[in-house]
Amino acid sequence: MSVNRMSNNHLEIIDLNINLGGKRVVDGVSLSLKKGEVGSLLGPTGCGKTSLLRAVAGFEKPDQGCILVREQEVSGPNEHLQPERRNIGMVFQDLALFPHLTVAGNVGFGIRGLDTDAIRKRVSQLLEMVNLETYAESYPHELSGGQQQRVALIRAIAPEPDVLLLDEPFSGQDMERREQLARELRETLRQTGVTALLVTHDQMEAFAFSDMMGVMSQGKLLQWDTVYDLYHWPKERYVAEFVGRGAFIQAKVLDQNRIETGLGVITGHLSTAYPKNTPVDLLIRPDDVHYDPKGEIKAHVESSAFRGADHMYTLVIKDGFRVVCHVPSHYTFQPGEEVRINLDLQHLVVFPSVHH
Repeated sequence: MSVNRMSNNHLEIIDLNINLGGKRVVDGVSLSLKKGEVGSLLGPTGCGKTSLLRAVAGFEKPDQGCILVREQEVSGPNEHLQPERRNIGMVFQDLALFPHLTVAGNVGFGIRGLDTDAIRKRVSQLLEMVNLETYAESYPHELSGGQQQRVALIRAIAPEPDVLLLDEPFSGQDMERREQLARELRETLRQTGVTALLVTHDQMEAFAFSDMMGVMSQGKLLQWDTVYDLYHWPKERYVAEFVGRGAFIQAKVLDQNRIETGLGVITGHLSTAYPKNTPVDLLIRPDDVHYDPKGEIKAHVESSAFRGADHMYTLVIKDGFRVVCHVPSHYTFQPGEEVRINLDLQHLVVFPSVHH
């Protein structure tokens, strides 16, 4: 296999297949991260994302394809480096801190090739970075869950790995705490310049954490893109449905900048070119729907979820289609109540209609 060794990628996965128990769990996956970039793999349980992570770490041997770290092949037809020879850090769900070592002892455990003073200095810099310098002599059981998480993270960063892998690292936390930890972790990685790949099924966590993001389903990586483009320009219907709460309404293509819907003609640039009169389904995100007492579109409230700063309303519009709308929380509506909305679509993401 010819590999471009001048790619400037810190981590590169090329056409990877992994079979486990006679089943293909990773199917033709390719992705890359540049130095200091942070990526995440999103998908339901069993989609292959953890197997992919384990292959990068060296715990699974791929059946096809290549994995390169700093442009050196660590897995491929001619090479399979053992995990300990890859200079890859890992943070697992269970954190796996050593209960008999202090926080400082845990963080310094994997550092090699430095004298005692240099190790002590590195450990104290890292503890300061995550605001845990006063806990250096504490033991893991004396820390909160979030503090233990931060210790596990800087312990993985301490030996200066080429790539850091994180497998559902915040799974034990509530939603608000997860997002906060993801942001803190992102900041720590930014400060240290570590390239990282996160596996999660929580999209808010992935959005808070990532530069690049991928959605996996049944072993395939459906799209690997910037976080912005994955949300705004999903290439497949599954990605559109999986990421960021989308609703679909039926439409018909008039030309490259106009489609006809039950709500009238909507203008904007089409994500994909279709011939005139093609039936399509138009993706509508919550941020495309604006509550406006003088709005042109009538809708009825089906259900609501209070989220503090806003309500998330599911609204039924003409022809029985549903859209989701965020409304500031001082406007309160009951199920069945009529509200008025406007649509503000900057671009039109459409897929072949499933209704025809």
